Amino acid sequence: MLEVRQLSKVFFEQNDPRKPALVALYNVSLTVRRNEFISLLGPSGCGKTTLIRIIAGLLASDRGEVLVENRPVTGPGRDRCMVFQQFGLLPWRTVLANVEFGLEIDGVPKGERAAVARRYLDLVGLKGFEHYYPHQISGGMQQRVGIARALSKQPDILLMDEPFGAVDAQTREQLQEELLKIWGQTDTTVIFVTHSIDEALLLSDRVFVLATGPGRVRAIVESPLARERLDDDIRKHPEFATCRADLRQMLRSDGA
Repeated sequence: MLEVRQLSKVFFEQNDPRKPALVALYNVSLTVRRNEFISLLGPSGCGKTTLIRIIAGLLASDRGEVLVENRPVTGPGRDRCMVFQQFGLLPWRTVLANVEFGLEIDGVPKGERAAVARRYLDLVGLKGFEHYYPHQISGGMQQRVGIARALSKQPDILLMDEPFGAVDAQTREQLQEELLKIWGQTDTTVIFVTHSIDEALLLSDRVFVLATGPGRVRAIVESPLARERLDDDIRKHPEFATCRADLRQMLRSDGA
């Protein structure tokens, strides 16, 4: 579904474009299967956001390539949609109109885009809130609007850059459970950026562990009880605790 080949990205000094300031990614390669849920896990500065932005086509790499269904990524496309940490809703538009926004830009007729938007609002549990404005709903609900807006484009790949980082712990846990249910009802491939070991294990089929200095893939970890996580709280299983401890030790040794 998705292939990243020997990707590298260097950021240069602002006052001297010839002087490298940071090697954000170096020789990163990975593959993602269709309808797979993967997480990019690692400390700050390991290039998670840079990588997901390159996959989205929002940022160019300096070397290597990204392929979706064997087609090179050269910029943003309808096959990929991004959900950011900040909700990014338009405050003057209703919940329904915010979800319709991308479809409106694409020229989808008004009646059709309203029907599509309502379907995805129902999917994320926001039926009945169509005519509310962003300031009238909670942060968790606003993020669900953002997810519905992305899904309404029916992307092949949903890219999520720490989407639950701005909400409280209880809301975050609820959104994690809802995201798994939504993913289970779609044919969408999800690439999810997180700093949280628990979140990565709870959500993912596989966890790509990134290391710093420069950013690179250090390990690929199969999440324990990957199928069971759709129907059960896997935190209580011994395999979950073992894998969490292994990942914590891996991240600590990278920081050292």
